[in-house]
Amino acid sequence: MPRTTRTAVLVKPDGMQRGLIGEIINRFERKGLKLVGLKMAQLTDDMLKSWYAEHQDKHFFDDLIQFMGQMPLVAMVWEGVECVPVVRRLVGTTLGREAEAGSIRGDFGMSQQFNLIHASASDEDARREIEIVFSDHELFSYTGAMECVIYADDEV
Repeated sequence: MPRTTRTAVLVKPDGMQRGLIGEIINRFERKGLKLVGLKMAQLTDDMLKSWYAEHQDKHFFDDLIQFMGQMPLVAMVWEGVECVPVVRRLVGTTLGREAEAGSIRGDFGMSQQFNLIHASASDEDARREIEIVFSDHELFSYTGAMECVIYADDEV
Protein backbone atom coordinates (compact mmCIF):
# COMPACT_ATOMS: atom_id res chain seq x y z
CA MET A 1 0.00 0.00 0.00
CA PRO A 2 1.37 3.48 -0.85
CA ARG A 3 2.34 5.63 2.10
CA THR A 4 2.17 9.32 2.88
CA THR A 5 5.60 10.96 3.03
CA ARG A 6 7.09 14.43 3.14
CA THR A 7 9.66 16.13 0.96
CA ALA A 8 11.70 19.33 1.01
CA VAL A 9 11.60 21.94 -1.75
CA LEU A 10 13.66 25.11 -2.10
CA VAL A 11 12.95 27.92 -4.53
CA LYS A 12 16.52 28.85 -5.53
CA PRO A 13 17.83 32.41 -6.04
CA ASP A 14 17.03 32.37 -9.77
CA GLY A 15 13.45 31.25 -9.05
CA MET A 16 13.15 34.00 -6.46
CA GLN A 17 14.50 36.65 -8.86
CA ARG A 18 12.10 35.50 -11.58
CA GLY A 19 9.04 35.71 -9.33
CA LEU A 20 8.07 32.05 -9.63
CA ILE A 21 7.20 31.29 -6.00
CA GLY A 22 3.43 31.47 -6.52
CA GLU A 23 3.59 29.44 -9.74
CA ILE A 24 5.63 26.73 -8.03
CA ILE A 25 3.28 26.52 -5.05
CA ASN A 26 0.32 26.45 -7.43
CA ARG A 27 1.73 23.47 -9.34
CA PHE A 28 2.10 21.39 -6.17
CA GLU A 29 -1.33 22.37 -4.86
CA ARG A 30 -3.04 21.58 -8.16
CA LYS A 31 -1.43 18.12 -8.07
CA GLY A 32 -3.06 17.49 -4.71
CA LEU A 33 -0.05 17.77 -2.42
CA LYS A 34 -0.42 19.37 1.00
CA LEU A 35 1.84 22.22 2.17
CA VAL A 36 2.88 21.46 5.77
CA GLY A 37 5.83 23.87 6.15
CA LEU A 38 6.73 27.18 4.52
CA LYS A 39 9.23 29.91 5.31
CA MET A 40 11.71 32.31 3.87
CA ALA A 41 15.24 31.64 5.13
CA GLN A 42 18.81 32.74 4.54
CA LEU A 43 20.80 29.49 4.61
CA THR A 44 24.28 29.70 6.14
CA ASP A 45 27.37 28.15 4.56
CA ASP A 46 27.24 25.36 7.15
CA MET A 47 23.59 24.62 6.38
CA LEU A 48 24.30 24.58 2.64
CA LYS A 49 27.38 22.37 3.02
CA SER A 50 25.28 19.89 4.95
CA TRP A 51 22.44 20.18 2.41
CA TYR A 52 24.73 19.55 -0.57
CA ALA A 53 27.18 17.14 1.17
CA GLU A 54 27.00 14.66 -1.74
CA HIS A 55 28.59 17.29 -4.01
CA GLN A 56 31.47 18.32 -1.72
CA ASP A 57 34.17 16.73 -3.91
CA LYS A 58 32.83 18.14 -7.18
CA HIS A 59 34.40 21.11 -8.96
CA PHE A 60 31.23 23.22 -8.72
CA PHE A 61 30.67 22.79 -4.94
CA ASP A 62 32.05 26.18 -3.82
CA ASP A 63 30.17 28.02 -6.58
CA LEU A 64 26.96 26.18 -5.60
CA ILE A 65 27.31 27.17 -1.94
CA GLN A 66 28.00 30.80 -2.92
CA PHE A 67 25.04 30.86 -5.34
CA MET A 68 22.57 29.34 -2.88
CA GLY A 69 23.70 31.59 -0.02
CA GLN A 70 23.53 34.90 -1.87
CA MET A 71 19.95 35.71 -0.86
CA PRO A 72 17.02 34.34 1.15
CA LEU A 73 15.23 31.33 -0.29
CA VAL A 74 11.73 29.97 0.09
CA ALA A 75 11.80 26.61 1.85
CA MET A 76 8.78 24.31 1.81
CA VAL A 77 7.74 20.91 3.04
CA TRP A 78 5.10 19.07 1.02
CA GLU A 79 3.17 15.97 2.03
CA GLY A 80 1.36 13.33 0.02
CA VAL A 81 1.32 9.70 -1.01
CA GLU A 82 4.77 8.83 -2.40
CA CYS A 83 5.54 12.55 -2.23
CA VAL A 84 9.26 12.45 -3.15
CA PRO A 85 8.88 10.87 -6.63
CA VAL A 86 5.72 12.89 -7.33
CA VAL A 87 7.52 16.17 -6.60
CA ARG A 88 10.58 15.08 -8.60
CA ARG A 89 8.37 14.51 -11.66
CA LEU A 90 6.68 17.90 -11.19
CA VAL A 91 10.09 19.59 -10.91
CA GLY A 92 11.62 17.89 -13.98
CA THR A 93 15.17 16.85 -14.80
CA THR A 94 18.10 19.01 -13.70
CA LEU A 95 18.97 20.50 -17.10
CA GLY A 96 16.14 22.92 -17.78
CA ARG A 97 16.34 22.86 -21.59
CA GLU A 98 16.00 19.06 -21.57
CA ALA A 99 13.36 18.89 -18.82
CA GLU A 100 9.97 17.47 -19.65
CA ALA A 101 7.37 19.90 -20.99
CA GLY A 102 4.82 20.52 -18.26
CA SER A 103 7.40 20.25 -15.49
CA ILE A 104 8.53 23.37 -13.61
CA ARG A 105 12.02 23.26 -15.13
CA GLY A 106 10.64 22.23 -18.52
CA ASP A 107 8.31 25.21 -18.63
CA PHE A 108 10.57 27.85 -17.07
CA GLY A 109 14.19 26.71 -17.23
CA MET A 110 17.02 26.60 -19.74
CA SER A 111 20.09 26.11 -17.54
CA GLN A 112 21.57 23.34 -15.44
CA GLN A 113 22.92 25.68 -12.77
CA PHE A 114 20.02 28.12 -12.81
CA ASN A 115 17.34 25.44 -12.55
CA LEU A 116 14.96 27.33 -10.25
CA ILE A 117 14.16 24.73 -7.63
CA HIS A 118 15.54 21.96 -5.45
CA ALA A 119 13.56 18.85 -4.53
CA SER A 120 14.73 16.00 -2.30
CA ALA A 121 16.03 12.98 -4.20
CA SER A 122 14.91 10.31 -1.70
CA ASP A 123 12.91 9.85 1.49
CA GLU A 124 16.20 9.78 3.43
CA ASP A 125 17.40 13.02 1.81
CA ALA A 126 14.00 14.60 2.50
CA ARG A 127 14.18 13.83 6.23
CA ARG A 128 17.76 15.18 6.44
CA GLU A 129 16.99 18.34 4.42
CA ILE A 130 13.81 19.11 6.35
CA GLU A 131 15.76 18.93 9.62
CA ILE A 132 18.35 21.41 8.31
CA VAL A 133 15.78 24.16 7.73
CA PHE A 134 12.70 23.37 9.85
CA SER A 135 12.11 22.79 13.55
CA ASP A 136 9.37 20.35 14.55
CA HIS A 137 7.10 23.20 15.68
CA GLU A 138 7.30 24.74 12.17
CA LEU A 139 5.73 21.67 10.54
CA PHE A 140 1.99 21.07 10.70
CA SER A 141 -0.30 18.06 10.56
CA TYR A 142 -3.87 18.74 9.50
CA THR A 143 -6.63 17.36 7.34
CA GLY A 144 -7.29 19.39 4.24
CA ALA A 145 -10.85 19.86 2.99
CA MET A 146 -9.93 18.44 -0.44
CA GLU A 147 -8.23 15.24 0.75
CA CYS A 148 -11.43 13.20 0.33
CA VAL A 149 -11.30 13.85 -3.43
CA ILE A 150 -7.52 13.51 -3.83
CA TYR A 151 -7.10 9.92 -2.55
CA ALA A 152 -9.32 6.87 -2.28
CA ASP A 153 -9.72 5.50 1.25
CA ASP A 154 -7.38 2.57 0.60
CA GLU A 155 -4.57 4.90 -0.59
CA VAL A 156 -4.01 6.71 2.69
